Amino acid sequence: MKILTFSTLYPNAVRPVHGIFVETRLRFLVASGAVQSTVVAPVPWFPFENDFFGEYARHARAPREETRSGIRVLHPRYFLLPKVSMTTAPALLAAAALPVLRKVVAQGHDFDLIDAHCFYPDGVAAAWLGRRLGKPVVITARGTDLNLIPQYPLPRRMIQWAARESARMVTVCKALKDSLVALGVEPERIEVLRNGVDLQRFHPVDRAARRVELGLDRRTLLSVGVLLPRKGHDLVIAALPLLPDVSLLVAGEGPEEGNLKALARCLNVDQRVRFLGALPQARLRDYYGAADALVLASSREGWANVLLESMACGTPVVASDVWGTPEVVAAPEAGLLMEERTPEALARAVRRLFQDYPDHGATRRYAERFSWDDTTRGQLELFERILSGATGRRRTVSGSRFPGETA
Repeated sequence: MKILTFSTLYPNAVRPVHGIFVETRLRFLVASGAVQSTVVAPVPWFPFENDFFGEYARHARAPREETRSGIRVLHPRYFLLPKVSMTTAPALLAAAALPVLRKVVAQGHDFDLIDAHCFYPDGVAAAWLGRRLGKPVVITARGTDLNLIPQYPLPRRMIQWAARESARMVTVCKALKDSLVALGVEPERIEVLRNGVDLQRFHPVDRAARRVELGLDRRTLLSVGVLLPRKGHDLVIAALPLLPDVSLLVAGEGPEEGNLKALARCLNVDQRVRFLGALPQARLRDYYGAADALVLASSREGWANVLLESMACGTPVVASDVWGTPEVVAAPEAGLLMEERTPEALARAVRRLFQDYPDHGATRRYAERFSWDDTTRGQLELFERILSGATGRRRTVSGSRFPGETA
């Protein structure tokens, strides 16, 4: 079958780890030999390059077309006014992508369905595109698109509209499925297909040698993720005064870097905190393998890939008890969940983990239960049912126009 993968969360030559979980899922799907895919991964564009709009300028430096892992990837630009375009983003995204999708078809690369990732704005735009092109649409919900954005009335209506228009929906954890059901979606139209982990890319390393190479001479925590408030890096730093014999590595980049460094200085723990910047996955594997524990103190997560990546390298985790995370950290060999999201609770969980530390081999074996095979199989079965008509194609609801759309 031929699919069109549609997502703004997709790596490119400028941002090689942006949305890499979407690319990884697609790589394993294509490797099955049952699917061919073209990727349309729009990037936001704004015409001015300066400090305020710098992130948008960086996005727009992505090539307009590239090949990644043997898959053709197109990066059309869509206009996005920084800070204020939340409600217009789906329409702007769809308008920019429609001519590109039509060109793909005209070039002889017609597709059977649209596989969209992230409900907002991507899934809403994809539902509109599927309606225009007469293609069924599958939307995968991944986290913030359902655990935050529906709090806003108009985006909530758009998400509900896209759910009605889609042939089927996928969530990466049961907690997100529950959120969709709470929005009025029939449970039988939602599949839970959790993310997997690339067990060949993430595997145990020579732990002692890596610790020497990286200069780790005490127990070390690793915190991985974009440097934003919701990722909770500040909570990990704030726990360090309660963990005097522990160091911290922070892998990621983002607007909170200055504030996090200032916090470390204020708490007099800056000598025990090292900021690594964004790391390629091959290098991140070394840090996973060398650290004593990964800490993920997020306030919101769908299915956090870093948890399984760390476990696949044999390193247990300490994580906040939110959304899909309890579905990932579900055995002692995987690690522990914090009782609450506070520095004190985080420190207690770290001490408990170190007091009853799991065997690295057992942690790796736990991660091996989460290969991509089951997810790939679930996708293929779902797509085949849609294309055979077993689930019905895109549901057309009388009067179900795109919110704000005129006849």
